[in-house]
Amino acid sequence: MARLIVIVPLVLLVGFKLATWLMERRTAKLKTATEAAKATVARVEEATRPTIYPSEHGLVGRAELVRDPGLTGPDVDAALAALEEGDWRPAAGLLAAAAGDHDRRWGLVGRFAEPAAADDAWLLAWRAEQPDSADAALLALDALIDLAWEVRTGYSASQVTAERWAAFRKVLADAEAAAAEAVRLADPGDPLPFVAQIPLAMGQSWDNERFLALWQEIVSRDPHNFSAHSNALQYWCAKWKGSHEKMHAFVDAAIAAAPEGSLLSAYKLHAYYEQFQRDKAPREAYAAPEVQAAADAVIAALETTDADERHRRYAHGWLVWVLDRAGRPGDAMPHLRALGRFVPIPWSYWNDPVEKFVNERVDIVLAATAE
Repeated sequence: MARLIVIVPLVLLVGFKLATWLMERRTAKLKTATEAAKATVARVEEATRPTIYPSEHGLVGRAELVRDPGLTGPDVDAALAALEEGDWRPAAGLLAAAAGDHDRRWGLVGRFAEPAAADDAWLLAWRAEQPDSADAALLALDALIDLAWEVRTGYSASQVTAERWAAFRKVLADAEAAAAEAVRLADPGDPLPFVAQIPLAMGQSWDNERFLALWQEIVSRDPHNFSAHSNALQYWCAKWKGSHEKMHAFVDAAIAAAPEGSLLSAYKLHAYYEQFQRDKAPREAYAAPEVQAAADAVIAALETTDADERHRRYAHGWLVWVLDRAGRPGDAMPHLRALGRFVPIPWSYWNDPVEKFVNERVDIVLAATAE
């Protein structure tokens, strides 16, 4: 009887393990079959997805589309090509020629910082030959900040490894020292060494008081600097060191103080995007009267301003995004055409911005045609 008591539980245990193994195996097979079915459906949907002929609607073909690089022009392209060969002089010449034009100079810094972050041999050579160059010092600062954020990656904080966090902080510390050097060498009226520090403030989690001191350095030199407002909006949004209320208060104050027709008005659309993304708001949120009033203000500004083309692309891009989601595809079409071959933000936030943009463009055109 004692042996029977021992054997029966063993039999039951083996049976239970066998049943569990069979269940797990069936579940795995079902999961594999489900994933295969989903992949098949996705392929069928892609093959049968409605499409358009872009040229029939005044749009460029998919093959011509590129992520918006910022400031463009033959002279910029030539300088970038020279940097690939290690020749920094054309880039230095463009920066020197832009002295006093804070907006263009910052656009040039943005284009030249990326190759410097990838390989700074030419920048080191420039600094060795011209150790007191304010342009080279500013470029070194921005390149370090670019490098820091590349090290961190664009993943959410919880997904960044401890090793990357450590490297990120180390590069930002180097950037902080570079910022002091850039300020020392700069013309007293130059806002750009301070503009360049906004991502540093975000990376080091400066409190609001310290950031406001930095902001005062910027606006006292250039109160309506376009790029400074772009980065400051990020600082004041809820995902960084602000909130929806602080972000909108910042944007509203900037728009109110800007000259009539300023494209700073487009930042209101960007602010709504940050708010709605954070809140996971439905697509229909963009149809709210206050959002549409903001969009109409940007449309009016575009009709009167002679702003730099890249700032116009910024405004056109946000109008396409907002008007489409508000059920105004026909109104979005002229702004879609105005983008030309460039894919701006917010599509550039995606891993494949061209793919994201093309799919949305098809939907806009089809909806506008249906109207």
